Amino acid sequence: MEAADEESPLLHLQPDHQDVGSEYTSDGTIDISGQPALKRNTGNWRACYMILGVEFCECVAFFAIAANLVTYLTTVLHESKVTAAQNVSAWVGACFLTPLIGAFLGDTYLGRYWTMVVSLPVSTIGILVLTVSASVPTSYYRAGVHRAVVYLALYLVALGSGGIKPCTSAFGADQFDSGDPMELQKKGSFFNWYYFLISLGSLLSGTVLVWLQNNVGWGISFAIPAVLMILGLAVLVGGSRVYRFRKLGASPFKSICQVVVAAVRKWHVQLPDDISLLYELTNSSSPAESSQKIQHTNQFRFLDKAAIVLPQLDKTSKMLPMCSWSLCTVTQVEELKTLLRMFPVWASFMIFYAVGGQTTSTFIEQGMVMDNHVGPFAIPPASLSTVSVLSALIWVYIYETVLVPLARRYTGKEKGFSQTQRLGIGFALSMLTMVYSAILEMKRLTNAQASGMSGRNMPVPMSILWQAPSYILTGAAGVFAGIGMMEFFYDQAPYTMKSLCAAFAQLAVASGSYFNTIIFGVVAAATTRGGAPGWIPDNLNEGHLDYFFWMMAALSLLNLAQFVHYSMRYTVKTTS
Repeated sequence: MEAADEESPLLHLQPDHQDVGSEYTSDGTIDISGQPALKRNTGNWRACYMILGVEFCECVAFFAIAANLVTYLTTVLHESKVTAAQNVSAWVGACFLTPLIGAFLGDTYLGRYWTMVVSLPVSTIGILVLTVSASVPTSYYRAGVHRAVVYLALYLVALGSGGIKPCTSAFGADQFDSGDPMELQKKGSFFNWYYFLISLGSLLSGTVLVWLQNNVGWGISFAIPAVLMILGLAVLVGGSRVYRFRKLGASPFKSICQVVVAAVRKWHVQLPDDISLLYELTNSSSPAESSQKIQHTNQFRFLDKAAIVLPQLDKTSKMLPMCSWSLCTVTQVEELKTLLRMFPVWASFMIFYAVGGQTTSTFIEQGMVMDNHVGPFAIPPASLSTVSVLSALIWVYIYETVLVPLARRYTGKEKGFSQTQRLGIGFALSMLTMVYSAILEMKRLTNAQASGMSGRNMPVPMSILWQAPSYILTGAAGVFAGIGMMEFFYDQAPYTMKSLCAAFAQLAVASGSYFNTIIFGVVAAATTRGGAPGWIPDNLNEGHLDYFFWMMAALSLLNLAQFVHYSMRYTVKTTS
């Protein structure tokens, strides 16, 4: 995976020393009043602390629901295991699909800050509705009403998450001046702390809140994150005067469409041999704007036709200006090319997150038919996900203090690993997760048969702690591929599409969840023919969950192979 060195392309945007030493930011950011942002009063870590706090509150709320939702659906709403697994995957997918809407609003109309301000109350209302529905006894509901209220609440949370998830990471990274080398170095640490707080929120939800759900009640476990969301909104609004804001540009979706339309309209025109003849803006109002231009590349040459300048004459032989649907800049064309080059990397995450999605579905269901007693304590199957979180926290430390310095000696790269190398390691660890889980399930089924429990839906005499390595591998894979994905999509994203590309990263999670929904349905239909129990029946002791894990391992291996093949040919974005 020795691709081109994928150091942050923003390193190419360093302005003159006098700009770095200026009292204002050199990347064109402004403050809440619309004035140029002062370095000493805005941005940097003083702003990121509040943004990270908002993300922590949102993560606690999300994982408070996701970590044990399959249990709620099977025990409270009495759904079957396959139906519950499908519905959990569908809801998680919705939470990571709606960021496309949030990214569109954040990049084009409202800005990232105001998109978050609008979205937080929507998500909070959803959690409050869920809290009330979980607190009222089910006997008070008419048939089907309880289920309808629960799903209304869940998808309100999903809608609100759509405006939070893509904007917090991009808005936090915006707080560091891309033209100041000293601030630029801190941005990498922001992504690590961002992932750290996501893991911490998951840890809190998987321990304290899951324990409350299983021992006290679902209502109180949902009320706590509701309060945190209200607090997060207050923190976000309270810090408005110290944030840095990027000026809104043209709609990235509109720009993409203009390039495609302009290229198609000039499909018959021959490309010039001299690329300098292609259209690009030459006069810029500021160094920050000129630094956003992207150099021409030779991939997807057909799209270059959108930047060919054609003379247009009116009846008096005077030159007419071409409209934006007929003529686009080289930078606009290269922005679309960048998205196309990123697509195979994005597609690789579908299988990766399909594997990660097993922690909230099949892993929990597998743990429900294992012995969950450790001494005098009974471990809820959903709480074992905390092992994955602890693994991630430990691996972040190991990665920063051990692996990066060690790799730096051999690669000579400041970050130790290139971005594609880091992602590839994460994909390999994800595959090993499925291999181990399949072997574990084979052993569990053997124990079930030996103890005479094959026909009974009861836990087998096998400790649930045998699941721990699966969660450890999942946590390690997240550190390599999860953090690497956030950094990759932010660094490689065109300037005007930061939120959009952050949403693409979230969309990768959604695609994995929806892939799980589809694959669960296909497996259920294909393996239950003729009255067979299938691979994932309600009584797992009669099924073959191991076959499902082996299938996912095979898909992960194919996914890793295609990623390695593509990453060797990936070309990073280069600015002018």
